[in-house]
Amino acid sequence: MPTYSSDIAFSPAVKRLQEIRGSRQGYAKMEEGGGWQTTVSADLAGFIGTRDSFYLGTASADGQPYIQHRGGPRGFLKVINETTLGFADYRGNRQYISAGNLSENNKAYLFLMDYPNRRRVKIWGRARIVEDPEQAAGLVGPGGSAVPERAILIDVSAWDVNCPQHITPRFTQAEVEAEVEAQVAPLKQRIAELESRLSIA
Repeated sequence: MPTYSSDIAFSPAVKRLQEIRGSRQGYAKMEEGGGWQTTVSADLAGFIGTRDSFYLGTASADGQPYIQHRGGPRGFLKVINETTLGFADYRGNRQYISAGNLSENNKAYLFLMDYPNRRRVKIWGRARIVEDPEQAAGLVGPGGSAVPERAILIDVSAWDVNCPQHITPRFTQAEVEAEVEAQVAPLKQRIAELESRLSIA
């Protein structure tokens, strides 16, 4: 029986439910067409480069899941090569749950959201912690002043793009300010033109 990249999420139990609920045939076609991508495409790299946050999923050896929010300047999650992502890991609340989980179970999951455009990307992989200050420093983006404790590298196994259904658009303060400025700029220009005419008159 052939294996597909989507098998990382579509376990036999999942496929049974897809069969029962009527979606298995559609996903089987997707699998036969090549399944999910396993390397970082130019489109995915571009998407990653504009993200200022993502969610990192890990689990302990006995399967206890943990989700952690990671944030930073746009592009702080780096594309190292077509199969590897990485980011600098800074000192936080010192619980070390993600790091502890990865020390005994290297399976990792990244969930990246683009709320304004209602797009989400799911990335499955295996992560490793690199206790190398130089490598960690190499993952610090421009303007970063904090010193990272370590680097976390993720070897990509598969990725998929979800449909936009049920994503509520949300905007950062910078995005709102840029949109307001774009809407107000023509009005400011018109006011300046009218004031100029009045001063001439």
